[in-house]
Amino acid sequence: MTAPRTPGSASTPDEVRERLATLQAGDLPVHTGRTLAYVYDSGLEEVDRVAREAVAAFAGSNGLDPTAFPSLLQMENDLVAAGLRLLDAPTGAVGTVTSGGTESCLLAVQTARDSRPDVVGPRMVLASTAHPAFHKAAHYFGVEIVSVPVGPDHRADPEAMAAAIDDRTVLVVASAPSYAHGVVDPVPAIAAAAAARGVRCHVDACIGGWVLGYAARLGREVAPWSFAVEGVTSVSVDLHKYGYAPKGTSLLLHRTSAHRRPQLFSSARWPGYTMLNSTMQSTKSGGPLAGAWSVLQLLGDAGYEQLTAQTFEATDRVVAAVEGLSGLSVVAPPDATLLVLGTDDDLDPFTVCDEMAARGWHVQPQLSYEGEPATIHLSFSAATLGHVDELVAALVASVAAARVFGPVRVDPEVAAVIAALDPADLGDDDFDGLLAAAGLAGVDEDTGALALPERMAEVNAMLDLATPAMREALMIAFLDRLSRPSW
Repeated sequence: MTAPRTPGSASTPDEVRERLATLQAGDLPVHTGRTLAYVYDSGLEEVDRVAREAVAAFAGSNGLDPTAFPSLLQMENDLVAAGLRLLDAPTGAVGTVTSGGTESCLLAVQTARDSRPDVVGPRMVLASTAHPAFHKAAHYFGVEIVSVPVGPDHRADPEAMAAAIDDRTVLVVASAPSYAHGVVDPVPAIAAAAAARGVRCHVDACIGGWVLGYAARLGREVAPWSFAVEGVTSVSVDLHKYGYAPKGTSLLLHRTSAHRRPQLFSSARWPGYTMLNSTMQSTKSGGPLAGAWSVLQLLGDAGYEQLTAQTFEATDRVVAAVEGLSGLSVVAPPDATLLVLGTDDDLDPFTVCDEMAARGWHVQPQLSYEGEPATIHLSFSAATLGHVDELVAALVASVAAARVFGPVRVDPEVAAVIAALDPADLGDDDFDGLLAAAGLAGVDEDTGALALPERMAEVNAMLDLATPAMREALMIAFLDRLSRPSW
Protein backbone atom coordinates (compact mmCIF):
# COMPACT_ATOMS: atom_id res chain seq x y z
CA MET A 1 0.00 0.00 0.00
CA THR A 2 1.35 3.45 -0.88
CA ALA A 3 1.67 6.14 1.77
CA PRO A 4 -1.09 8.77 1.88
CA ARG A 5 -0.47 12.23 0.53
CA THR A 6 0.36 15.05 2.93
CA PRO A 7 -2.84 16.84 3.99
CA GLY A 8 -3.32 19.97 1.94
CA SER A 9 -1.33 18.92 -1.11
CA ALA A 10 -3.21 19.04 -4.39
CA SER A 11 -3.52 16.22 -6.91
CA THR A 12 -4.50 15.99 -10.54
CA PRO A 13 -7.72 14.17 -11.45
CA ASP A 14 -5.72 11.28 -12.88
CA GLU A 15 -3.67 11.02 -9.68
CA VAL A 16 -6.85 10.91 -7.63
CA ARG A 17 -8.31 8.16 -9.81
CA GLU A 18 -5.08 6.18 -9.61
CA ARG A 19 -5.00 6.51 -5.86
CA LEU A 20 -8.63 5.37 -5.58
CA ALA A 21 -7.91 2.34 -7.76
CA THR A 22 -4.89 1.47 -5.62
CA LEU A 23 -6.93 1.75 -2.42
CA GLN A 24 -9.82 -0.30 -3.83
CA ALA A 25 -7.49 -3.06 -4.98
CA GLY A 26 -7.19 -4.20 -1.38
CA ASP A 27 -10.96 -4.51 -0.88
CA LEU A 28 -13.17 -7.52 -1.27
CA PRO A 29 -14.77 -7.68 -4.74
CA VAL A 30 -18.29 -6.28 -4.82
CA HIS A 31 -19.07 -8.14 -8.04
CA THR A 32 -18.25 -11.62 -9.41
CA GLY A 33 -20.56 -13.34 -6.89
CA ARG A 34 -17.61 -14.52 -4.78
CA THR A 35 -18.19 -12.30 -1.74
CA LEU A 36 -20.91 -14.02 0.28
CA ALA A 37 -21.31 -11.30 2.92
CA TYR A 38 -21.64 -7.51 2.99
CA VAL A 39 -22.53 -7.08 -0.69
CA TYR A 40 -25.44 -8.20 -2.88
CA ASP A 41 -24.71 -8.58 -6.57
CA SER A 42 -27.38 -8.76 -9.24
CA GLY A 43 -24.79 -9.84 -11.78
CA LEU A 44 -26.23 -7.28 -14.21
CA GLU A 45 -23.76 -4.63 -15.39
CA GLU A 46 -26.59 -2.42 -16.62
CA VAL A 47 -28.08 -2.25 -13.12
CA ASP A 48 -24.77 -1.10 -11.68
CA ARG A 49 -24.21 1.45 -14.44
CA VAL A 50 -27.64 3.04 -14.12
CA ALA A 51 -27.31 3.14 -10.33
CA ARG A 52 -23.89 4.81 -10.49
CA GLU A 53 -25.15 7.43 -12.92
CA ALA A 54 -28.12 8.22 -10.69
CA VAL A 55 -25.98 8.47 -7.56
CA ALA A 56 -23.61 10.86 -9.32
CA ALA A 57 -26.43 12.97 -10.76
CA PHE A 58 -28.10 13.49 -7.36
CA ALA A 59 -25.08 13.39 -5.05
CA GLY A 60 -25.33 17.13 -4.38
CA SER A 61 -29.09 17.18 -3.82
CA ASN A 62 -30.14 17.53 -0.19
CA GLY A 63 -32.99 15.56 1.36
CA LEU A 64 -33.17 18.01 4.28
CA ASP A 65 -35.98 20.03 2.70
CA PRO A 66 -38.43 18.14 0.45
CA THR A 67 -39.89 21.42 -0.83
CA ALA A 68 -36.48 22.48 -2.15
CA PHE A 69 -35.83 19.16 -3.90
CA PRO A 70 -39.26 17.81 -4.86
CA SER A 71 -37.62 15.19 -7.07
CA LEU A 72 -36.30 13.46 -3.94
CA LEU A 73 -39.73 13.53 -2.32
CA GLN A 74 -41.29 11.97 -5.43
CA MET A 75 -38.66 9.24 -5.61
CA GLU A 76 -39.02 8.48 -1.89
CA ASN A 77 -42.79 8.18 -2.19
CA ASP A 78 -42.36 5.90 -5.20
CA LEU A 79 -39.95 3.62 -3.30
CA VAL A 80 -42.22 3.49 -0.27
CA ALA A 81 -45.24 2.69 -2.46
CA ALA A 82 -43.35 -0.18 -4.07
CA GLY A 83 -42.43 -1.56 -0.65
CA LEU A 84 -45.94 -1.24 0.70
CA ARG A 85 -47.39 -3.10 -2.31
CA LEU A 86 -44.83 -5.87 -2.00
CA LEU A 87 -45.38 -6.26 1.74
CA ASP A 88 -49.20 -6.47 1.60
CA ALA A 89 -49.72 -3.17 3.43
CA PRO A 90 -53.25 -1.86 3.94
CA THR A 91 -54.56 1.42 2.56
CA GLY A 92 -53.20 4.29 4.62
CA ALA A 93 -49.82 2.69 5.30
CA VAL A 94 -46.80 4.97 5.06
CA GLY A 95 -43.02 4.74 5.12
CA THR A 96 -39.66 6.44 5.00
CA VAL A 97 -36.38 5.83 3.19
CA THR A 98 -33.48 5.55 5.65
CA SER A 99 -29.73 5.14 5.30
CA GLY A 100 -29.78 1.41 6.03
CA GLY A 101 -31.18 -1.38 8.13
CA THR A 102 -29.65 -0.17 11.36
CA GLU A 103 -31.25 3.27 11.04
CA SER A 104 -34.58 1.63 10.20
CA CYS A 105 -34.37 -0.54 13.32
CA LEU A 106 -33.24 2.38 15.48
CA LEU A 107 -36.18 4.45 14.32
CA ALA A 108 -38.62 1.60 14.92
CA VAL A 109 -37.47 1.47 18.56
CA GLN A 110 -37.42 5.26 18.99
CA THR A 111 -40.90 5.55 17.51
CA ALA A 112 -42.29 2.81 19.76
CA ARG A 113 -40.71 4.39 22.83
CA ASP A 114 -42.01 7.87 22.03
CA SER A 115 -45.48 6.52 21.29
CA ARG A 116 -45.73 5.62 24.99
CA PRO A 117 -44.60 8.66 27.01
CA ASP A 118 -46.60 7.29 29.93
CA VAL A 119 -44.26 4.31 30.33
CA VAL A 120 -41.37 4.79 32.76
CA GLY A 121 -38.44 2.48 32.03
CA PRO A 122 -39.68 1.19 28.63
CA ARG A 123 -38.78 -2.32 27.51
CA MET A 124 -38.74 -4.29 24.27
CA VAL A 125 -39.01 -8.04 23.90
CA LEU A 126 -36.59 -9.72 21.50
CA ALA A 127 -35.55 -13.24 20.64
CA SER A 128 -31.88 -13.91 21.35
CA THR A 129 -31.36 -14.09 17.57
CA ALA A 130 -32.57 -10.52 16.93
CA HIS A 131 -30.08 -8.30 15.13
CA PRO A 132 -27.63 -6.29 17.29
CA ALA A 133 -29.13 -3.11 15.81
CA PHE A 134 -31.83 -3.46 18.46
CA HIS A 135 -29.23 -3.64 21.20
CA LYS A 136 -27.71 -0.49 19.74
CA ALA A 137 -31.14 1.15 19.81
CA ALA A 138 -31.59 0.08 23.42
CA HIS A 139 -28.25 1.67 24.28
CA TYR A 140 -29.03 4.91 22.46
CA PHE A 141 -32.64 5.35 23.52
CA GLY A 142 -32.72 3.94 27.03
CA VAL A 143 -35.03 1.03 26.23
CA GLU A 144 -34.38 -2.09 28.29
CA ILE A 145 -34.01 -5.35 26.39
CA VAL A 146 -35.83 -8.47 27.48
CA SER A 147 -34.07 -11.25 25.55
CA VAL A 148 -35.91 -14.54 25.10
CA PRO A 149 -34.13 -17.79 24.12
CA VAL A 150 -35.13 -19.37 20.81
CA GLY A 151 -36.38 -22.90 20.32
CA PRO A 152 -34.37 -25.83 18.96
CA ASP A 153 -35.31 -24.76 15.42
CA HIS A 154 -33.58 -21.40 16.07
CA ARG A 155 -36.88 -19.54 15.74
CA ALA A 156 -38.36 -17.24 18.36
CA ASP A 157 -40.54 -19.03 20.90
CA PRO A 158 -43.91 -17.24 20.70
CA GLU A 159 -45.13 -18.49 24.07
CA ALA A 160 -41.96 -17.29 25.78
CA MET A 161 -42.18 -13.99 23.92
CA ALA A 162 -45.79 -13.54 25.05
CA ALA A 163 -44.86 -14.34 28.66
CA ALA A 164 -42.11 -11.69 28.55
CA ILE A 165 -44.52 -8.87 27.65
CA ASP A 166 -45.48 -6.69 30.61
CA ASP A 167 -46.89 -3.23 31.31
CA ARG A 168 -43.56 -1.59 30.46
CA THR A 169 -43.21 -3.27 27.05
CA VAL A 170 -43.42 -0.79 24.17
CA LEU A 171 -42.22 -3.07 21.36
CA VAL A 172 -41.97 -6.72 20.38
CA VAL A 173 -39.57 -7.68 17.57
CA ALA A 174 -39.63 -10.62 15.17
CA SER A 175 -37.19 -11.45 12.35
CA ALA A 176 -37.88 -12.44 8.74
CA PRO A 177 -35.40 -14.01 8.64
CA SER A 178 -32.93 -13.83 11.50
CA TYR A 179 -29.45 -13.24 10.11
CA ALA A 180 -27.55 -15.78 12.18
CA HIS A 181 -29.63 -18.80 11.07
CA GLY A 182 -31.64 -17.63 8.06
CA VAL A 183 -35.04 -18.69 9.42
CA VAL A 184 -38.29 -16.74 9.75
CA ASP A 185 -39.77 -16.33 13.23
CA PRO A 186 -43.44 -17.32 13.82
CA VAL A 187 -44.68 -13.80 13.19
CA PRO A 188 -48.47 -14.44 13.41
CA ALA A 189 -48.26 -15.81 16.96
CA ILE A 190 -45.79 -13.13 18.08
CA ALA A 191 -47.82 -10.29 16.56
CA ALA A 192 -51.03 -11.64 18.08
CA ALA A 193 -49.43 -11.74 21.53
CA ALA A 194 -48.25 -8.16 21.15
CA ALA A 195 -51.62 -6.95 19.87
CA ALA A 196 -53.40 -8.63 22.78
CA ARG A 197 -51.40 -6.41 25.13
CA GLY A 198 -51.72 -3.28 22.99
CA VAL A 199 -48.03 -3.35 22.10
CA ARG A 200 -46.41 -2.57 18.77
CA CYS A 201 -44.83 -5.42 16.78
CA HIS A 202 -41.92 -4.72 14.46
CA VAL A 203 -40.74 -7.24 11.86
CA ASP A 204 -37.06 -6.91 11.02
CA ALA A 205 -37.06 -8.00 7.39
CA CYS A 206 -34.01 -5.91 6.50
CA ILE A 207 -32.17 -8.73 4.82
CA GLY A 208 -35.05 -10.92 3.73
CA GLY A 209 -38.07 -8.74 3.08
CA TRP A 210 -37.51 -7.85 -0.55
CA VAL A 211 -36.55 -11.36 -1.61
CA LEU A 212 -39.28 -13.05 0.47
CA GLY A 213 -41.91 -10.78 -1.03
CA TYR A 214 -40.98 -11.88 -4.55
CA ALA A 215 -40.45 -15.49 -3.49
CA ALA A 216 -44.12 -15.67 -2.54
CA ARG A 217 -45.08 -14.33 -5.97
CA LEU A 218 -43.01 -17.11 -7.53
CA GLY A 219 -44.99 -19.71 -5.62
CA ARG A 220 -42.36 -20.64 -3.04
CA GLU A 221 -43.69 -21.50 0.38
CA VAL A 222 -43.06 -18.53 2.64
CA ALA A 223 -44.23 -18.34 6.25
CA PRO A 224 -46.48 -15.31 6.93
CA TRP A 225 -44.44 -12.32 8.06
CA SER A 226 -45.61 -9.12 6.29
CA PHE A 227 -48.40 -6.59 6.91
CA ALA A 228 -50.78 -9.37 5.86
CA VAL A 229 -50.32 -10.55 9.46
CA GLU A 230 -52.65 -8.72 11.84
CA GLY A 231 -50.75 -7.06 14.66
CA VAL A 232 -47.64 -6.22 12.63
CA THR A 233 -47.30 -2.45 13.01
CA SER A 234 -43.99 -1.80 11.25
CA VAL A 235 -41.51 -3.55 8.97
CA SER A 236 -37.93 -2.71 7.99
CA VAL A 237 -36.66 -3.89 4.60
CA ASP A 238 -33.39 -2.93 2.95
CA LEU A 239 -33.17 -1.90 -0.68
CA HIS A 240 -29.38 -2.13 -0.74
CA LYS A 241 -29.57 -5.85 -0.11
CA TYR A 242 -31.94 -7.82 -2.33
CA GLY A 243 -33.30 -4.66 -3.91
CA TYR A 244 -29.81 -4.53 -5.46
CA ALA A 245 -29.69 -0.77 -4.91
CA PRO A 246 -26.55 1.18 -4.00
CA LYS A 247 -25.54 1.44 -0.34
CA GLY A 248 -27.27 2.77 1.77
CA THR A 249 -31.02 2.69 1.35
CA SER A 250 -33.61 0.96 3.49
CA LEU A 251 -37.34 1.32 4.09
CA LEU A 252 -39.09 1.67 7.43
CA LEU A 253 -42.78 1.04 6.78
CA HIS A 254 -45.65 1.70 9.21
CA ARG A 255 -49.19 0.34 9.11
CA THR A 256 -50.70 3.84 9.58
CA SER A 257 -49.49 7.42 9.60
CA ALA A 258 -50.39 7.53 13.30
CA HIS A 259 -47.87 4.79 13.94
CA ARG A 260 -45.17 6.82 12.17
CA ARG A 261 -45.91 10.21 13.72
CA PRO A 262 -43.59 9.85 16.76
CA GLN A 263 -40.73 9.18 14.32
CA LEU A 264 -40.99 12.68 12.81
CA PHE A 265 -38.99 15.46 14.47
CA SER A 266 -39.32 19.21 14.31
CA SER A 267 -37.65 22.00 16.27
CA ALA A 268 -38.31 25.74 16.10
CA ARG A 269 -36.44 26.49 19.33
CA TRP A 270 -33.70 28.60 17.85
CA PRO A 271 -33.50 31.69 15.61
CA GLY A 272 -32.68 29.76 12.43
CA TYR A 273 -34.86 27.70 10.12
CA THR A 274 -37.40 25.33 11.65
CA MET A 275 -35.82 21.88 11.54
CA LEU A 276 -38.02 19.11 10.18
CA ASN A 277 -36.71 15.55 9.83
CA SER A 278 -38.24 12.18 9.03
CA THR A 279 -35.10 10.21 9.95
CA MET A 280 -32.10 10.54 12.24
CA GLN A 281 -30.28 12.50 9.55
CA SER A 282 -30.90 16.10 8.62
CA THR A 283 -28.75 16.78 5.58
CA LYS A 284 -28.60 13.66 3.44
CA SER A 285 -27.40 13.18 -0.11
CA GLY A 286 -30.01 12.41 -2.72
CA GLY A 287 -27.56 10.06 -4.43
CA PRO A 288 -28.42 6.75 -2.75
CA LEU A 289 -32.16 7.51 -2.97
CA ALA A 290 -31.91 8.24 -6.69
CA GLY A 291 -29.79 5.14 -7.19
CA ALA A 292 -32.36 2.93 -5.49
CA TRP A 293 -35.24 4.53 -7.41
CA SER A 294 -33.43 4.01 -10.71
CA VAL A 295 -32.73 0.34 -10.02
CA LEU A 296 -36.39 -0.28 -9.14
CA GLN A 297 -37.52 1.50 -12.31
CA LEU A 298 -35.07 -0.50 -14.40
CA LEU A 299 -35.88 -3.94 -13.00
CA GLY A 300 -39.60 -3.78 -12.23
CA ASP A 301 -41.48 -6.75 -10.86
CA ALA A 302 -40.41 -9.05 -13.67
CA GLY A 303 -36.75 -8.26 -13.10
CA TYR A 304 -36.96 -8.85 -9.38
CA GLU A 305 -38.84 -12.09 -9.87
CA GLN A 306 -36.06 -13.32 -12.16
CA LEU A 307 -33.28 -12.27 -9.75
CA THR A 308 -35.14 -13.84 -6.84
CA ALA A 309 -35.57 -17.10 -8.73
CA GLN A 310 -31.85 -17.14 -9.51
CA THR A 311 -30.91 -16.48 -5.89
CA PHE A 312 -33.13 -19.26 -4.58
CA GLU A 313 -31.87 -21.67 -7.22
CA ALA A 314 -28.31 -20.94 -6.10
CA THR A 315 -29.32 -21.46 -2.47
CA ASP A 316 -31.09 -24.74 -3.19
CA ARG A 317 -28.19 -26.10 -5.21
CA VAL A 318 -25.59 -25.31 -2.53
CA VAL A 319 -27.81 -26.80 0.18
CA ALA A 320 -28.14 -30.01 -1.84
CA ALA A 321 -24.37 -30.15 -2.41
CA VAL A 322 -23.58 -29.63 1.28
CA GLU A 323 -25.93 -32.44 2.27
CA GLY A 324 -23.62 -34.79 0.42
CA LEU A 325 -20.38 -33.32 1.74
CA SER A 326 -18.75 -35.04 4.72
CA GLY A 327 -17.85 -32.69 7.56
CA LEU A 328 -20.36 -29.94 6.81
CA SER A 329 -24.03 -29.79 7.72
CA VAL A 330 -26.88 -27.34 7.28
CA VAL A 331 -27.63 -25.86 10.71
CA ALA A 332 -31.15 -24.76 9.76
CA PRO A 333 -32.92 -25.31 6.43
CA PRO A 334 -32.97 -21.77 5.02
CA ASP A 335 -36.29 -19.95 4.73
CA ALA A 336 -34.66 -17.31 2.55
CA THR A 337 -31.25 -16.99 0.91
CA LEU A 338 -28.93 -17.23 3.93
CA LEU A 339 -27.19 -20.52 4.60
CA VAL A 340 -25.52 -21.43 7.89
CA LEU A 341 -23.14 -24.39 7.99
CA GLY A 342 -21.93 -26.39 10.94
CA THR A 343 -18.85 -28.60 11.06
CA ASP A 344 -18.09 -31.93 12.69
CA ASP A 345 -15.74 -32.15 15.68
CA ASP A 346 -12.68 -32.79 13.53
CA LEU A 347 -13.25 -29.84 11.23
CA ASP A 348 -12.50 -26.28 12.30
CA PRO A 349 -15.00 -23.76 10.86
CA PHE A 350 -12.55 -20.87 11.13
CA THR A 351 -9.95 -22.77 9.12
CA VAL A 352 -12.56 -23.59 6.46
CA CYS A 353 -13.26 -19.84 6.17
CA ASP A 354 -9.54 -19.15 5.77
CA GLU A 355 -9.24 -21.83 3.11
CA MET A 356 -12.21 -20.42 1.24
CA ALA A 357 -10.57 -16.98 1.31
CA ALA A 358 -7.37 -18.48 -0.06
CA ARG A 359 -9.46 -19.74 -3.01
CA GLY A 360 -11.01 -16.34 -3.65
CA TRP A 361 -14.29 -16.82 -1.76
CA HIS A 362 -15.28 -14.70 1.23
CA VAL A 363 -17.58 -16.45 3.70
CA GLN A 364 -18.33 -15.24 7.20
CA PRO A 365 -17.36 -17.02 10.43
CA GLN A 366 -19.83 -16.82 13.33
CA LEU A 367 -18.52 -17.36 16.86
CA SER A 368 -20.12 -19.76 19.31
CA TYR A 369 -22.92 -18.40 21.49
CA GLU A 370 -24.90 -19.73 24.46
CA GLY A 371 -23.83 -23.33 23.91
CA GLU A 372 -24.24 -23.22 20.13
CA PRO A 373 -20.98 -23.98 18.27
CA ALA A 374 -19.25 -21.68 15.80
CA THR A 375 -20.67 -21.73 12.27
CA ILE A 376 -20.03 -20.55 8.71
CA HIS A 377 -22.43 -18.01 7.17
CA LEU A 378 -23.12 -17.54 3.44
CA SER A 379 -25.39 -14.89 1.93
CA PHE A 380 -26.29 -15.71 -1.67
CA SER A 381 -27.31 -13.27 -4.38
CA ALA A 382 -28.38 -13.56 -7.98
CA ALA A 383 -24.80 -13.42 -9.22
CA THR A 384 -23.96 -16.54 -7.19
CA LEU A 385 -25.94 -18.79 -9.53
CA GLY A 386 -23.42 -18.63 -12.35
CA HIS A 387 -20.65 -19.73 -9.98
CA VAL A 388 -22.34 -22.45 -7.92
CA ASP A 389 -20.15 -25.23 -9.27
CA GLU A 390 -17.00 -23.22 -8.48
CA LEU A 391 -18.34 -22.44 -5.01
CA VAL A 392 -19.08 -26.07 -4.25
CA ALA A 393 -15.65 -27.12 -5.56
CA ALA A 394 -14.04 -24.51 -3.31
CA LEU A 395 -16.00 -25.84 -0.33
CA VAL A 396 -14.88 -29.39 -1.07
CA ALA A 397 -11.24 -28.33 -1.40
CA SER A 398 -11.41 -26.11 1.68
CA VAL A 399 -12.87 -28.88 3.83
CA ALA A 400 -10.12 -31.26 2.68
CA ALA A 401 -7.42 -28.69 3.40
CA ALA A 402 -8.91 -27.85 6.80
CA ARG A 403 -8.91 -31.54 7.74
CA VAL A 404 -5.20 -31.74 6.95
CA PHE A 405 -4.55 -28.57 8.89
CA GLY A 406 -6.53 -29.83 11.88
CA PRO A 407 -8.59 -27.89 14.43
CA VAL A 408 -7.03 -24.73 15.81
CA ARG A 409 -5.95 -25.28 19.40
CA VAL A 410 -5.51 -22.51 21.93
CA ASP A 411 -3.11 -23.16 24.79
CA PRO A 412 -5.23 -24.32 27.76
CA GLU A 413 -3.59 -21.83 30.11
CA VAL A 414 -4.27 -18.98 27.68
CA ALA A 415 -7.83 -20.24 27.27
CA ALA A 416 -8.35 -20.22 31.03
CA VAL A 417 -7.06 -16.66 31.30
CA ILE A 418 -9.27 -15.43 28.47
CA ALA A 419 -12.37 -17.09 29.89
CA ALA A 420 -11.76 -15.53 33.32
CA LEU A 421 -11.10 -11.97 32.16
CA ASP A 422 -13.50 -9.18 33.10
CA PRO A 423 -13.28 -6.29 30.62
CA ALA A 424 -14.28 -3.84 33.36
CA ASP A 425 -10.99 -4.56 35.12
CA LEU A 426 -8.77 -3.96 32.08
CA GLY A 427 -6.95 -0.81 30.99
CA ASP A 428 -5.54 0.31 27.64
CA ASP A 429 -2.23 -1.50 28.18
CA ASP A 430 -4.09 -4.71 28.98
CA PHE A 431 -6.11 -4.44 25.78
CA ASP A 432 -2.98 -3.74 23.78
CA GLY A 433 -1.47 -6.95 25.14
CA LEU A 434 -4.60 -8.95 24.40
CA LEU A 435 -4.84 -7.59 20.86
CA ALA A 436 -1.20 -8.49 20.28
CA ALA A 437 -1.77 -12.00 21.66
CA ALA A 438 -4.78 -12.40 19.38
CA GLY A 439 -2.81 -11.28 16.33
CA LEU A 440 -4.82 -8.07 15.94
CA ALA A 441 -2.05 -5.59 16.66
CA GLY A 442 0.31 -6.04 13.71
CA VAL A 443 1.60 -2.88 12.03
CA ASP A 444 2.00 -2.32 8.29
CA GLU A 445 5.66 -1.38 7.75
CA ASP A 446 4.85 0.89 4.79
CA THR A 447 2.04 2.93 6.34
CA GLY A 448 2.37 2.42 10.08
CA ALA A 449 -1.30 1.44 10.16
CA LEU A 450 -2.70 -1.55 12.01
CA ALA A 451 -2.62 -4.63 9.80
CA LEU A 452 -4.66 -7.83 9.97
CA PRO A 453 -3.02 -11.25 9.73
CA GLU A 454 -3.55 -13.08 6.45
CA ARG A 455 -5.24 -16.00 8.22
CA MET A 456 -7.86 -15.38 10.87
CA ALA A 457 -8.51 -18.88 12.26
CA GLU A 458 -6.27 -18.48 15.29
CA VAL A 459 -7.67 -15.01 15.98
CA ASN A 460 -11.24 -16.29 15.80
CA ALA A 461 -10.39 -19.31 17.93
CA MET A 462 -9.15 -17.02 20.71
CA LEU A 463 -12.15 -14.70 20.40
CA ASP A 464 -14.41 -17.75 20.52
CA LEU A 465 -13.19 -18.47 24.04
CA ALA A 466 -14.03 -15.02 25.34
CA THR A 467 -17.36 -14.03 26.83
CA PRO A 468 -19.63 -11.82 24.71
CA ALA A 469 -18.73 -8.87 26.94
CA MET A 470 -15.01 -9.49 26.41
CA ARG A 471 -15.50 -9.89 22.64
CA GLU A 472 -17.26 -6.54 22.55
CA ALA A 473 -14.52 -4.86 24.58
CA LEU A 474 -11.78 -6.33 22.41
CA MET A 475 -13.51 -5.30 19.20
CA ILE A 476 -14.00 -1.74 20.48
CA ALA A 477 -10.32 -1.59 21.46
CA PHE A 478 -9.39 -2.96 18.03
CA LEU A 479 -11.58 -0.45 16.19
CA ASP A 480 -10.14 2.37 18.27
CA ARG A 481 -6.62 1.40 17.27
CA LEU A 482 -7.59 0.67 13.67
CA SER A 483 -9.17 4.12 13.32
CA ARG A 484 -6.12 6.20 14.12
CA PRO A 485 -4.60 8.14 11.21
CA SER A 486 -0.90 8.13 10.49
CA TRP A 487 0.69 11.59 10.47
